[in-house]
Amino acid sequence: MENETAIGTKPQRRAGWMKRMWRRMRTPLAESRLAADLVVAVLGSYLRLVHRTNRLLRDDMAAADRIIDEKAPFIATCWHGQHFMMPFFSRRGHPGVVMVSRSRDAELNARLLERFGLQTVRASGGRSARQMHEKGALHGVRAMRRHLHEGRSVFMIADIPHGTPREAGKGIVSIARMSGVPILPVAYASSRRYVFEKAWDKAVLNLPFGRAAFCIGEPIEVPSDADEAALEAIRKRVEDELNRVFDEAYALVDARP
Repeated sequence: MENETAIGTKPQRRAGWMKRMWRRMRTPLAESRLAADLVVAVLGSYLRLVHRTNRLLRDDMAAADRIIDEKAPFIATCWHGQHFMMPFFSRRGHPGVVMVSRSRDAELNARLLERFGLQTVRASGGRSARQMHEKGALHGVRAMRRHLHEGRSVFMIADIPHGTPREAGKGIVSIARMSGVPILPVAYASSRRYVFEKAWDKAVLNLPFGRAAFCIGEPIEVPSDADEAALEAIRKRVEDELNRVFDEAYALVDARP
């Protein structure tokens, strides 16, 4: 896919030592409230620095505001590893509830989102009934449906954790069908970035003092009477639209100024 090529074109340093260090640190961080709060405060300040020092070449927030007026609530979505700047999508009353994995790795992520004033639902999808049970998928579906029914937009990652990257799962489409709300693809890209090449999702850490683009795709409706074939077609449409909007965002920031 084009956006995978785009994020991998810049030279990257070996990140193995960072992964090993994180594995040693994540358990004590998750268990120590003080240590976790300190890390979250530093990460929050860093993301604000990135947000404030990158010059926005495109900001689709005004378009998102219009969609809120016309279609709210909705389900905003992006890819794993491309989501670090998404808390700023809420700055004008956009999605206030985020689904976050129950994994230990996601604990700091959940606390960081809560620091930005967002609510979290701890659950994620899976490829088998056992995985879905272990990851709290049914709990997550019920919670997200409740928030949507109460008029709050939500944010979900489209691909399944540690599954096939950039492949949309069926969960987001099913929730949209049951709730009667549209899916809104969202993309953030920055010209200066660090790519974790060995991570399963090739996660991107956005860096400050560059160029950025905040792009949204076309809202995708899911009919309440959609059968399995229709749901699969819509799932593929979500996948294609996310790839398109990320390709567009990276093309903007990587073009010569």
